[in-house]
Amino acid sequence: MKTTEKFRRMLLLIAVAAGLAVPAVAGAAAGAFAIAAGRQEKGAITVQGKFYCNIKALTPAERARHKQLTEKLISVRKEVVETEKGYEFQYGPADVTLAELAEWVVAEGKCCPFFDFHIDLEHAGALLCLRLTGEDGIKAFIRSEFPGVRK
Repeated sequence: MKTTEKFRRMLLLIAVAAGLAVPAVAGAAAGAFAIAAGRQEKGAITVQGKFYCNIKALTPAERARHKQLTEKLISVRKEVVETEKGYEFQYGPADVTLAELAEWVVAEGKCCPFFDFHIDLEHAGALLCLRLTGEDGIKAFIRSEFPGVRK
């Protein structure tokens, strides 16, 4: 990876971590997990109640990269923790980088605007957490769309 690309990704990571990338981060997660779980992309919009995933919000290249990241995040996930307002997905920093989580959040935010995203680096850098929250009903939606998430 070129130094300029590393620098650009680091700036993106800093912006996400600082909460400055609000429009991009304000949004999405079930769409990518559903795609990775094998749901077809023919319908541009998947609707379940007030939650919708606009799969066509990503270009084909973005969708391919997002699917790749989604599959990785599903396969290396250490634990899923139910929280008061959603779910937290936990990862080891040896398995996924903070930059990869930030990249996934930015892309996911384009297709599913109903999610709120929270990325945390905890335990002196030994634990990466991606927390998904949102309006009432979001927990049921996450359980129905995300592989391996149970009540």
